[in-house]
Parts: sequence; C-alpha cells; structure tokens
Amino acid sequence: MKRTPLFATHQKLGGKLIEFGGWEMPVQYTSIMDEHLAVRKAAGIFDISHMGEVYLDGPQAGPFLNQALTNDVRKLLVGQGHYTLMCNERGGVVDDLYAYRLEPEEYLLVVNASRIEGDVAWLGKQWEGFKGRSGAVLRDLSGATGAVAVQGPRVTDFIERCFPGASAGGTAVRCVKELKKNQIARVKFEGKDTWLARTGYTGEDGFEIIAPDELIESIWNQVLAEGRPYGLKPAGLGARDTLRTEVCYPLYGHELDEDTTPIEAGLGMFVALDKGEFTGRSVLAKQKTNGVGKKLVAFKMTDKSAPPRPHYPIWSTGSNPARIGEVVSGTQSPTLGIGIGLSYVPPEFAGSGTRLEIEIRSKHAVAQVVSKPFYRKPD
Repeated sequence: MKRTPLFATHQKLGGKLIEFGGWEMPVQYTSIMDEHLAVRKAAGIFDISHMGEVYLDGPQAGPFLNQALTNDVRKLLVGQGHYTLMCNERGGVVDDLYAYRLEPEEYLLVVNASRIEGDVAWLGKQWEGFKGRSGAVLRDLSGATGAVAVQGPRVTDFIERCFPGASAGGTAVRCVKELKKNQIARVKFEGKDTWLARTGYTGEDGFEIIAPDELIESIWNQVLAEGRPYGLKPAGLGARDTLRTEVCYPLYGHELDEDTTPIEAGLGMFVALDKGEFTGRSVLAKQKTNGVGKKLVAFKMTDKSAPPRPHYPIWSTGSNPARIGEVVSGTQSPTLGIGIGLSYVPPEFAGSGTRLEIEIRSKHAVAQVVSKPFYRKPD
C-alpha cells in the first residue's frame, strides 16, 4: 500500500491504520465520535495527502477543461475554485473534483485518491482529441505533493499564526483569514510556495493546505501546535466520512460511479449545459429535460436501530413491499444521534416524507426520506 508523508506521524499519534483506495491511512486516533464532534465544535486536522493534484497551464488550459469538465471554468476569477465533475460519453461520473484557477492560464485539479491513475489516463485520452493541445501542458504532480485539511469553527482563531502575512498569488489578501469560501491563495511556508484554499469536505469552515511533500510534516506539526489550545484534534477517515454524510457530500464509489450521472446524483447545479459541448453533455441535457430513472435521496431512521450501512437493501412499504434500492452511504450520525443514509430509489419514492424500510440484519427498520442535508452549520 502507498503511504503519505505523515505515515510515521500517524503511528506516533496512535492512529488506527487501514487500507483506503490503495493507501494506508488513519481511520481514527481516539474515536470517530470524539473526532467528529471536535470538528463540529472546535477543529480537526486531516491528512489528505493521498488525494491527487493535476496542473494545467497555457493559453488553451481553460478551453480544454471546459471540454473535459461539467462546470464552467470561465466563471472562475484568478484565486477561485469550484466543485465539478468529469463524465464519460454516457454521462457517468469518472470522478468528482475541485478545480482552482491559480493564475490566468494555470489551473489545479484536486482529484480523489482512488481515481488518480484513471483520471490522468482519462484526461490524456481527452487531450489526444483536443485541437488546441499544443497550447497547454498537463502535469500530474500527485507523487510530489501532499495536503492537509483543517476544519471547524475555531480554525480562524489560529490559522493566521501558521501562515502569517499577505498572499503572494491567487486571491490577494492581507492575511489568510480574509479568504472567502472557495478562494485560494499562495503563501510561503519555510520559504516555499504553499497553496491555502478555503474549502473542505465537512460542512464546517476551514482550509485545505496543498504543498510539496517535504513540507507536509512541518505544516501538520505547526498547525497542531497552534490549534491545540483551541480544541484542535487529529481526525481520521472515519470522522471524515460521518461528517460528509451528515452534509450529504458525495463520495466516489458510493454516490458516484461511471454508471451514475450528476443529474441522478442531484448535482445538476454543477453542470453548465449552456457553456457549449463537453463530454457527456448530450446525455445530461436529455436527463435534465426528460427526467431520470433513479434519484439520490437522504433518509433518516424513525426509531432507534442499528445504523444503516452500505449495500443494505431498501424496501417499499405497504401490502406489496418490493426491493427498490440499497444504501450507498449509511452511518450513525454523531450530531443527530440517529441512523442516517443516502440511497438511489425510483423517482416515485424520492419525495420528502416517503416511508422506506431498511433491511438491517435480516430485519426491516422504518426510515423516512428527508430534505438534504441532515446537518446545517449554525448561523
């Protein structure tokens, strides 16, 4: 298995290590509950060095990305990022990712760890058919780049001490606390360029820090030292999963795959059908107009039960119950104290308030379709 620059650090901190997408990563340090609540109430720091970083630069980088991705990169000012997806010709999702515009003609794609090789191969295939490819350069720097995410309501109390001073690129700010959501800035850490983005995967405020591999351990230690007085704790993949499920953020391989489209996943807001041709557009346009055969819904257990888990069967209710889907993500919500989950069901079962039955350990437990997300950050 692959290991990040923080592998030894995770061992020293007592992290329980598991395999995830071909990487040996910490699932937890103390407990998922403890780490989850730390992020919701104070702050947590995650190793996300397993994720991939692909750079494109040149006058044709933007036009290429607009042909390859669903969202419209023309809307990005320098120093801005947005969520977007890569689709195949059938409209299925090759990957979901964040795209940042670092400079007028330079972009950074942050892709899922399990999809790095496939994404780079897919981009390469798209590249071969792109008429303007001589006007841009594509570089996969995943093997030399690491990242950490610092998430939670107390992060702004200490982040500036970790990265003092004004930005040197991206969004122009006097201090990193001035960054707004989805903005990214270039800052110096130990004299080397580091990118700091106000983005995250937890539903809380926070930052993602992208830097050369050799800086990641120092960044982790500096942030941990400055943040501990404010309640910052190391957090693993377990809390990352419960946090993203509470806010209904998709995870590739669960909500998204090459046989599922962004429209079916409820991600139509990230599909710019008006920007011109891009891979998968014709299928997505038809679904937008004609509807879909399945919809992603959020459901909550109505009574106390064992939590729903991925692949548990979902049944309709009534006198003639039928199996209508399966859980794609499910957990016990640490914030709400009840089982929650996400599933694809036929459209007629997707309305808020619809009652479902989740088959848990050969018994049926009642659940109800609810509006997304389960959790909203307090004002």
